[in-house]
Amino acid sequence: MKLIRYGEPSQERPGLFDNFGKLRDLSQVIPDLTGEYLLPDSIQRLSELDVNGLPEVKGNPRIGPCVSQIGKFICIGLNYSDHAAESGMQVPPEPVIFFKATSAVCGPNDNLIIPRGSTKTDWEVELGVVIGKPGKYLTEEEALDHVAGYCVIHDVSERAYQLERSGQWVKGKSCDTFGPIGPWLVTTDEISDPQNLRLWLEVDGHRYQDGTTSTMVYGVAHLVAYLSQFFTLQPGDVISTGTPPGVGMGVKPNPVYLQPGQEVRLGVDGLGEQRQITVADE
Repeated sequence: MKLIRYGEPSQERPGLFDNFGKLRDLSQVIPDLTGEYLLPDSIQRLSELDVNGLPEVKGNPRIGPCVSQIGKFICIGLNYSDHAAESGMQVPPEPVIFFKATSAVCGPNDNLIIPRGSTKTDWEVELGVVIGKPGKYLTEEEALDHVAGYCVIHDVSERAYQLERSGQWVKGKSCDTFGPIGPWLVTTDEISDPQNLRLWLEVDGHRYQDGTTSTMVYGVAHLVAYLSQFFTLQPGDVISTGTPPGVGMGVKPNPVYLQPGQEVRLGVDGLGEQRQITVADE
């Protein structure tokens, strides 16, 4: 299934796409795509619906983030060896974990706001993993059973805030609109192998990133199991699994960063595309 949230900010409604690509409203079935409704039993019930009996959504409504009330927004750094190299950093012996504030979450096509004083706002296309069943101390063999689905995430980063201002990376990762999620939450039955997905990103039509999840240092099953050793993963938690090479910081000889008035497009095979226009913060 391709699950979606549509409508104006803070007024989104849940929906899904039928076999003909028509958007159907789910709000008479579930109130929203929160963790409670991503549990395996709930996903199973949704999959058994007669979607042709659901109201069709007309027009082209705004698309919201595909998960609501995210508990933890967990990110993995330097998870592609070639991206680590372009960043001038070593491949870590264990996954690098940081958190992105949930206030950064926005819709996949909302404007990307460049914060005041920013000089190094950068892009990162990533595979997102959405947890659907609680898990703690999981093995890699158990890990994927705790995943509800996958989505596109744009892990926008302000490199000066992240790397030059001391302290945690979270400062450069959590500005408003720095976490576009969606357009869809694609359930696991449609993604046979999360380690065989192509990711790409373009700025003003120039393709900077073109990679595949097959080159991750730590795959999805390893990441889910690894994270569960430190804290319980809860339904609705989101994991952003790292980015392939081609970020602006890595452009040689001179890095390239986002400026107001640009168009960013990105996508992951089978998970849809995002499109953002960059604007200056007021």
